Amino acid sequence: MTVGLNIKDKSLQEKQEAYKCDVMYSTNSELGFDYLRDNIETDLNNILMTKDYNYAIVDEVDSILIDEARTPLIISSQKQKGIKFYRDADRFAKILKEEHYIIDLESKTIELSESGIKEAEIFFQIKNLYSGYNSALLHCIKNALKACFVLNKNKDYLVEEDKVLIIDQFIGRILKGRQFSDGLHQALEAKEGCTIQEETEITATITYQNFFRIYKKLS
Repeated sequence: MTVGLNIKDKSLQEKQEAYKCDVMYSTNSELGFDYLRDNIETDLNNILMTKDYNYAIVDEVDSILIDEARTPLIISSQKQKGIKFYRDADRFAKILKEEHYIIDLESKTIELSESGIKEAEIFFQIKNLYSGYNSALLHCIKNALKACFVLNKNKDYLVEEDKVLIIDQFIGRILKGRQFSDGLHQALEAKEGCTIQEETEITATITYQNFFRIYKKLS
């Protein structure tokens, strides 16, 4: 019987050898991301999982399949959008008063009120914020509102060395290499005065629950 170890720092060749073993030890996140990478890989020589998904023994299964069920694994690629959009939306959000937005902290949602919409149209010198032409601007404004009034520094995220770092809400650890999606991370960078990174778009995603359903047997 052969035994392998699959961890993040392994080379492609080392990971391929580990996947060929009869038994392989791995973290749940590395397994999930390997699966996503395999599904977007165009070179068959770089595929890791060449065997069937037969059997998995999951340690701390409650934590992985219940506590972390709402946090999907995501692989992203960069999407081009002007940094000025994020800065301007942030400046606008920071001048708003309570009557300019409607917020629900329980569901973590926020939107402009009627007076807030008028403020936006004055601030950005536009006639109709909700016209199709202004859809990208509206998207940035919504993210700026959430960044400024819904998410909290040192609770939802940290700022270290000019970077916004996500805090896992279940275990309190920093999620290294992760970003809030759909422009929200860039809105937080604007809020905190950090260097704004290029926005990313989701290339592949899966939850732990859906990933482990692939296995024929699970314990």
